Amino acid sequence: MEFWFSEYHTKNVKYSIKVDKQLFSKKSDFQRIDIFYSKEMGNILTLDGYLMVTEKDEFVYHEMITHVALAVNPNIKNILVIGAGDGGTVRELTKYKSVAKIDMVEIDEEVVEACLKYLPQTSCKLGDPRVRIFYEDGLKFARKKKNEYDLIVIDSTDPFGPGEGLFTKEFYGNCYNALMDDGILINQHESPFYDNDAKAVTKINKKLRNIFPINLVYQAHIPSYPSGHWLFGFASKNLHPLDDLQAEIWNGLDIKTKYYNTDLHWGCFALPNYVKELLEDDE
Repeated sequence: MEFWFSEYHTKNVKYSIKVDKQLFSKKSDFQRIDIFYSKEMGNILTLDGYLMVTEKDEFVYHEMITHVALAVNPNIKNILVIGAGDGGTVRELTKYKSVAKIDMVEIDEEVVEACLKYLPQTSCKLGDPRVRIFYEDGLKFARKKKNEYDLIVIDSTDPFGPGEGLFTKEFYGNCYNALMDDGILINQHESPFYDNDAKAVTKINKKLRNIFPINLVYQAHIPSYPSGHWLFGFASKNLHPLDDLQAEIWNGLDIKTKYYNTDLHWGCFALPNYVKELLEDDE
């Protein structure tokens, strides 16, 4: 008998992966955590039935949520990461010798423990001495910080359930206050393709635009995510993602990547018309 993991992207669209075996299943205080193995996609993390990570394509998401900011400011030293319990974002950030501190705030310790055991590809750098893990609410954590970080990465789940508070105007305002004068905020911005997801895109973008003087959206192709077309937000107090790109310096660092490069950096901010119209309508 075949076993398939399926996620509904809409009521009429379903994405399925053939699963060879289930490696882990547990109900934490916050959500249900499942990890499956698939010959095609490798180990897969799902939370409450929603796909978070596959070993096959996680590199796209984790490289694009990190290296875009570091190529604009290669001197980033102090970083706050919200969410990111699988460890992939931290793995990419630890590639930079200049980074001095990474504070990772994850509400669910059970997710981290499961990923340390079953997703070593992504969690392999969580033990880096520069990394401090705080198991608490990201909204409350950010509220206490002022002028402390060069970069904040919001690597959250979708805007409901445990991650809902990380999409509020209050939270983005707290992040603004927690950033230094040249601070950058990067967040996963959902998909523009399906109607419900597109509504989330406009809400997120509007809130960020009302707080940060510089606010742009960029994109990546992530096959296992809804529609495969995924957006990220770049928000900053002073630095522009294109005007201030330090391509020569970043290339000189010789950071090993599979997806991101500085040519792609320019291209990922060139959005399709339907995405432009979605963002313009929100204005």
